[in-house]
Amino acid sequence: MAGENAMFKFLSPRLRLQSTDIQTAAFWGVAAGTTALWLVQPFDWIKKTFFEKANTEEK
Repeated sequence: MAGENAMFKFLSPRLRLQSTDIQTAAFWGVAAGTTALWLVQPFDWIKKTFFEKANTEEK
């Protein structure tokens, strides 16, 4: 922990990475991933890959 703090010691406290920054980055990553899936809409591929193979294995 001391090494991590020393790495950001030269920054002012306002500019250091905060937990809310990490939460915000995670939120925007999920939002971007969801938007990408919505734009591409690979539902036929998902259906063929996961559900149809499961159905053929059951028979």
